[in-house]
Amino acid sequence: MVNAPAPKKEIACTRPFGHPVRELPPLIEAVSEFAARAAEKLRRQGGLAGMVLVFAPTSPFRPGARFARSLTVPLRRPTCDTAAITKAAVLGLECLFEPGYDLTKAGVKLLELSDSSVLQGELDLEDEAGRERGKLMQAVDVVNDRYGKGTLRIASTGTAGDRREWAMRQLRRTLQYTTDWRQVPTARA
Repeated sequence: MVNAPAPKKEIACTRPFGHPVRELPPLIEAVSEFAARAAEKLRRQGGLAGMVLVFAPTSPFRPGARFARSLTVPLRRPTCDTAAITKAAVLGLECLFEPGYDLTKAGVKLLELSDSSVLQGELDLEDEAGRERGKLMQAVDVVNDRYGKGTLRIASTGTAGDRREWAMRQLRRTLQYTTDWRQVPTARA
C-alpha cells in the first residue's frame, strides 16, 4: 500500500509583483492567472472548491498609504472549473479594489474543498452542463501537460506575447542547468 499525502484543505496561488501595480486591468490579469493555477492544482488533487478568497495588499515595508483587503466569494455549487473560479476571483477583486495604492502582491485561495466524488446534485439543467465543463477542463489539462504550461488559458490572463506589468523580475534567478540543456555550463580548455 502506497502512503499518499492527505488532500489539501486549502489551495493557494500568490506571488509578489515585479513592480507595484496601481491599476485594475493588470491586477485582473494577475489574479486570473493565479486563479487558473489554483484550479489546475485543485483538479490534480481531484477536488472541488466551495469558496474563493482573493486578496491584494501593499508592502508593509514601503512608506506610504497601507492597503490590505481580502474578500471571500462563495460559489453557487462546488466546482473545479477554471472559468467559474476565475470569474469569482475577478468579481471579488473588483469589489475590494481602490485606486491610488501601490499593490505589491495578489493571491487567490480556494476554500471549503471537497472530493469530486462527493457532489450534491440539483434538479436543473446545469448539472449536465457541469459534467460537460468537467470534460473540457480535463482536455485543457491534457493539452497543457503535453504542449507546455499556459498553452490554453482563460482570456483574462492576457496574451503570452505581451510583457506583463505585474510579472516578477527574477534578476537573480539560479540557472536551471539540471532541467534545461541550454543553461548547462560549458568548460573550455
